[in-house]
Amino acid sequence: MMTVKLFVGAILKFVLGVALVGVLIFLPAGTLAFFNGWLLMGILFVPMFCAGIVMMIKNSELLKSRLDAKEQQKDQRMVVKLSGLMFLAGFIVAGLGFRFHWFALPKGVAIGGAVIFLAGYILYAEVLRENTYLSRTIRVQENQKVIDTGLYGMVRHPMYSVTLLLFLAMPIVLGSIYSFIIFLVYPFIIARRIKGEEEFLEKELDGYREYKQKVKYRLIPFVW
Repeated sequence: MMTVKLFVGAILKFVLGVALVGVLIFLPAGTLAFFNGWLLMGILFVPMFCAGIVMMIKNSELLKSRLDAKEQQKDQRMVVKLSGLMFLAGFIVAGLGFRFHWFALPKGVAIGGAVIFLAGYILYAEVLRENTYLSRTIRVQENQKVIDTGLYGMVRHPMYSVTLLLFLAMPIVLGSIYSFIIFLVYPFIIARRIKGEEEFLEKELDGYREYKQKVKYRLIPFVW
């Protein structure tokens, strides 16, 4: 059952997220008249808000686990920090690019990036539907089972596949090729996280070794 504490915590994190991203994009841009910035804010936070409402009503435990971002493992804390630095640098560079008229991607390309981003959000919702054990930290929950159907029958980490799609679409939406170059470090960051996560799951989750033998690809079908 959803508690008042969970509701307040979710709303607070959402508002802080909106404010932080807004500052990182529009402050370096030096203006609020940055169409690409508003486009990203819209496609990022409107679906996020809707998804949060659905989870609050239908699966408050899943929402709680998604809000918990405190990693216990040292290596994984480093991965989270590197991801944070990537976002910080990428958003600031995109804003500065608009402010100082650096090379900008055509508006049509940015809108195409938005379509890709929204498609990624649909896949994100499907992953959450398939695996209600998902959390933002690496841990095994009580009575957790290996999921091997749907997207999990194609790759072992479809959530990370979706985040790869989402994160690489973000700088395209912002119209910044320089920001896109910064975000290209994400595949290497997530590869490190996957390595640590799989080592943990092999030890702690029954059936995971057999699942690895069944599903060969980690992130991208037929590639890796």
